[in-house]
Parts: sequence; structure tokens; C-alpha cells
Amino acid sequence: MTLNIIVVTDQRDGTLKGASRESLSEARRVVARAGGGDVVACLVGHNLGKAAEEARHSGASRVLVVDDEKLKAFSAAGYAHAVGLVAAKVPAPHVFLAPDTTMGRELLPRLGARIGGSVATAVTSIAPEADGSLTVQRKVFGGRATETLRLRGTPVITLRPNAFGIDASPASDPPVENVPLGDLPAVAQGVQVTNFTSTRGDTPDLTEAQIVVSGGRGMKTAENFVLVENLAKTLGAAVGASRAVVDAGWRPASFQVGQTGKTVQPQLYLAFGISGAIQHLVGITNSRCIVAVNKDPAAPIFKVADYGVVGDAMTVLPLLTKALTKQ
Repeated sequence: MTLNIIVVTDQRDGTLKGASRESLSEARRVVARAGGGDVVACLVGHNLGKAAEEARHSGASRVLVVDDEKLKAFSAAGYAHAVGLVAAKVPAPHVFLAPDTTMGRELLPRLGARIGGSVATAVTSIAPEADGSLTVQRKVFGGRATETLRLRGTPVITLRPNAFGIDASPASDPPVENVPLGDLPAVAQGVQVTNFTSTRGDTPDLTEAQIVVSGGRGMKTAENFVLVENLAKTLGAAVGASRAVVDAGWRPASFQVGQTGKTVQPQLYLAFGISGAIQHLVGITNSRCIVAVNKDPAAPIFKVADYGVVGDAMTVLPLLTKALTKQ
């Protein structure tokens, strides 16, 4: 059995997101287990030259690009139409993959409905079967259980970021193939995203950072959260927050880590004043090393932490930042 996997990439500011490179890596692994096929990087948008070059060197065997000013603003309907144009250039059978980012979560279900595919989102493993189907798994019920699905027909899958890892890319140098957009159909000219506004400043992206420093209700006030940000700045880390912090309005939703926020998999995750509700733990359990600081010795986060400090985050944070600043 051979599979041709079309990886719909997500890019921001003209470059591929790490989750897109991860999707390309997993596509190569699935193709190898299936017995062969192509990994096609599908890029949709405008001014994609740099991202297309990155895709060429991220293990894709083909790079197909729909680059048009009409696609400058994201539209799920418009992008789905463009992906369909790319799919027409790729021999069947098809598998569609994309990272489970904001774009992927909106685009691929629409694509699945358009083509009558079998849709699975936030997948954490993929296994090709002898009959041509795919078996996938994903976490459900707040991470308490794993659901196994057999996808028949045309699989349309989003991959949970940081669940697969990025392999070293094989030596390949495929040409960039441009696919003309032509006129967008009326259905693809509906709601559009006109602008992105960053709320994170110059800190690293949460889903791609190697170090994440997060704060919870134990920070007591919004003003105290600056202690978390100071340590993150010292370490060159991303800043995260628990749902309680976001619900209280201390920080925007883009900072939230957990089931209803972002899944992270850094080398080091530092949690200050976070008790460890299951919804938060779902988003951090793949971290290589978890360090928790909480004054409650029975806090659930200590059950998953590699290192724990029973103490007040308000006391520990300034001391740690001061000690690291002296290094």
C-alpha cells in the first residue's frame, strides 16, 4: 500500500510554524510504514517564498504552493478551495494532515465536509493498516482516556502539536510547484480574518518554546504576574498561565496552557502557584522536565512534577530570578 499525504502547512510572518515541520516529519514516518508514497507540502496564502523554501528542506518530496493576494487574509472556505486545487495535482489515494493550530482546526473540518472525508482532530498517533485505512488515537475526557478511531475513505487529520517530534530532514531538494488560484468561488468569499494582533510581545511562542514559565492563582494579583514575566525574560522563555489567571483577566487567553488552551512540550516547564487541575496537566504532561512551586504540599501538580518546591511562589520567584541574573 502506498499513501500520498498532503500536509497543509501553517505559517506566520512568512515562515513555517514548528507544528508544520512536525506534521511533515510525521507524514514521512507514516509513508514509510505504509510502504511508500509522496509527502506533499501544501502552502496556501500570500508571499510564501521563504516558507516554501523551508518546506523544501523539511522533508517534503513535493512542494505545491497557491500564492495569491486574494489569499492574504485567511478564509477557511477560500483556503479549502485552494487545497482542493493542490489535491487535484496529487495522485490518489490522499491523506490530508495539518497541525491542530487555530488554522488547522478551522480549515480541515471544512475540507473534510467538502470532500466527504473522515475527519479526526487533535490526533496523537497514526498507524496505517493493510486494508488502506488509518488507525488514529487522540486524548478525550480531559486526557483521562484515549480514543482509537479507524478512518476509512479519505482521512482528514489534524495533529496535536508537540505529540510527534521533528526528525532530521532527509537530503531532498524538490522544486516549488506553483498552482494558480484563478477566481475564488462566491462561497469562498465570506468571512475573512483581516488582521492578527500579537498579545505576547517579543516572548517565544508557547507551543514552540524550549522553556515555559507559567503562573497560576497563587500569584494573587495581576500586578504580581510580572514576577513570572521577569523570570521568563531572564531565561529567554515563553510565558504561560493557568485558566484561573485567564478567567480573572490577568492575562489574555493566548497565554493559557491546558485542555482549553495550548499544549506545550518544552524541555523545562516551570509552574508557580498552579495547583494542577487535570485540565492544566493535560497540556503539560509531555514536558521533558516539570518543576512546580506551590505552598500546598498536597497540590496535584506535585504528582506529575519531576522537582517540587513547597513554598510561596511570591517568595521563590524573586529569589530564583535574582540568582539566575547573577550567573
